[in-house]
Amino acid sequence: MSALHDPKQNHLLASLPAEDYARLAPELEFTSMPLGLPVYESGVPMDHVFFPTTCIVSLLYVMENGESAEIAITGNEGLVGISLFMGGESTSSRAVVQSAGECYRLKARILKREFEQGGSLQQLVLRFTQSLIAQMVQTGACNRHHTLEQQLCRWLLLSLDRLPGNDLSMTQQLIANMLGVRRGGVTEAAGKLQKDGLIRYSRGRITVLDRPRLEDRVCECYDAVKREFERLFAYELPIRTRARDKLVNGIAPAELAI
Repeated sequence: MSALHDPKQNHLLASLPAEDYARLAPELEFTSMPLGLPVYESGVPMDHVFFPTTCIVSLLYVMENGESAEIAITGNEGLVGISLFMGGESTSSRAVVQSAGECYRLKARILKREFEQGGSLQQLVLRFTQSLIAQMVQTGACNRHHTLEQQLCRWLLLSLDRLPGNDLSMTQQLIANMLGVRRGGVTEAAGKLQKDGLIRYSRGRITVLDRPRLEDRVCECYDAVKREFERLFAYELPIRTRARDKLVNGIAPAELAI
């Protein structure tokens, strides 16, 4: 594999014992994931499970009138397609690429075979599933009880935590669709964060200038999601933590394209 494209950029795959990883590695297929790509649709049988490396995938619930709201996001910490090993071939949600990048996909039959054998893969994906369910529950509570500004802060921080670098391609309309709000509301909330010096917005780009203060402004939901994930996984994750701007690998303040 090229050093630029390594399945072990996905933390679940990187956490597999060497023997298990060696068995799966030849079956992993490198895939580009452009912004807005539907990874799977509601009610449609899944053929693959996806392990993001440099992309972020949004899980959405779509209403009958076509409106949608984000229920969770997945990046390099996990996988997309839990229904394949949870007893179903499809799901009522929809998955769309939120931030363009790459991933590795694995055929459904291979994942099922490995899962049914038990062992490390089964334990890892079940723990990830528990953390994903916790994120869904917290997102529902957040959307009901917290302000749009707090929701935007949560969304920005969770997205940054799942990026290997600092750039995220995203439109304001897509953010609005994710949060289930008006585009004008996103513009207003982002404008307030800029006025207070937490971000800089210019020509479709947002630069996070003060992550600790952004963390201070976010609601409790961000910490709750991170604590549950960290509780479930004993290994050290190469992602940002809420350590007051202590970023891994010397990563500087983040720039996001919106």
